This record gives sequence, structure tokens and C-alpha cells, in this order.
Amino acid sequence: MSTPKTSSKTPPTPGRFRLPDPPRREPDEMTQFDRLFKYGNSHHLAIHLGNPDTTLVEADRWIVPDASFNKSRARRPDLLVAFDVDPGLYKESNGYIIAEQGKPPDFVLEVASESTGDVDVGAKREDYAALGIPEYWRFDQTETGRYHGERLAGDRLEDGEYVPVPIEELPGGSLQGYSPVLELILRWEGGELVFYDPATGQHVLTYADQLARANAAEAELSLEQQARAAAEARADAEREARAAAEARVRELEARISRGEA
Repeated sequence: MSTPKTSSKTPPTPGRFRLPDPPRREPDEMTQFDRLFKYGNSHHLAIHLGNPDTTLVEADRWIVPDASFNKSRARRPDLLVAFDVDPGLYKESNGYIIAEQGKPPDFVLEVASESTGDVDVGAKREDYAALGIPEYWRFDQTETGRYHGERLAGDRLEDGEYVPVPIEELPGGSLQGYSPVLELILRWEGGELVFYDPATGQHVLTYADQLARANAAEAELSLEQQARAAAEARADAEREARAAAEARVRELEARISRGEA
């Protein structure tokens, strides 16, 4: 993962060029929502990558080479990641203008659907290479890779052309490949797209993970508090027992001194 540089947000500029809004998606294209947004997958990825002032984790907006918008030269990926850029410019432009940001996005991903599958593996692959995007990944949630021809695929740009990323099949039928750009493993797992951190061997933390950790920490704290309270109670009982024993000794000594014992 790149280490983004510090960047101030760009103030709004009245009358500046803005890309048009993308057209509505076809109903079958909602696979994008199901795999990336329904359970916060892209949000968790953004949190993991960090540096929101210079890192973009976005989707469904145009990528174009320059401000002279030509729909035939524009693409709108299901997921886009770009480091060392200005998110303020992206917001103002209503999309990603490469000439404006000074570099192409670092990573794009397409989720398969019946209406887009052929384009994802054909024209989009060519266009993303022409735009200079270092990595292009494709995810097909179906068991047979019905729309993309394979369930998980990645390409890395070398000398202006895409070279396939090695994909490993795991026991149980899952697939995975490593993204040098994100420094993460992308995995097809039971029809779901999962991002794994090879540094920890765990998937990128989700809200459910964070909630479980918070609950576990709270439970551990509660147990510690209970243990501390029990130890303090034992210490109090020991002090009381010691004080009672000392009182009995003093009473016995007094009786002896009075000749009563």
C-alpha cells in the first residue's frame, strides 16, 4: 500500500467542469451493491487503508483521461482505489479525471452481472490498461464463474499491457490472489468477496468484528473488575480477621495482667 502524502482539501470552484452523473444501473447490476456495499465491504476497506485526505475508495463514477468528456473513453468501475490524490477534486468533478489528479487510479474492480460480464472481460480490460491503471480485478459470485468465465481474476499492468495475477485455489473451493497495490489478498469465499491482510492472517476488520472486539474487551474488563472486587473483599475479610485476633490477644494479655487468667 502506498503511503499517501499530506494534501489539503480543494475548496469548491464555482462554474468548474463536472462530469455528468452516471446512468442508472440495470437491475441485475445490483450484484455490485450486494458484494461491496450491503455489508460495508468498501467502507471497511477504506478504514483499513486509512489516510482519507489523500486516499480514494469510491465507486460508480466516471474515470476519464481529461476534462473533454467522451463517453466512449469513459468507464465507471464498481470499485476504485487511488492513493496520493485529492478527494476534493474527485467530489467537485463528480468523478475521476486523470489529468486533474495527475495519475490514474491505482486499482479498479468489477463485479459480474449478466448484462456487464462480457464487457468486463473484454472492452473494459482494454480501456483500463489504456488508462494506465496498475491493477484491474474481476469478481464473479457464481459458483461456475458464469459471467466472467472465472470466479476471481486480477491483472497487473506491465509495459502497457495486463498480465494475469496468479490465482490460488484453496481447500474447500475458495480462490485467492494477492494485490501488491493494496497489499491485501482478495478472496472468493462462498460467493463473497473478502479482503485479507497477509500481515495478520485475518480479513479486514468489519463492523461486526469491531463490535465483537468491543464486547469481548468489555467482558474482559468486567471480569477484571469482578476479580479485583473479590480480591478486595478477601483482603477486607483478612484485615477484619486479623483485627479480631489481635483484639482477642490484647484481651487475654489484659486478663493475665489482672491475674484473671
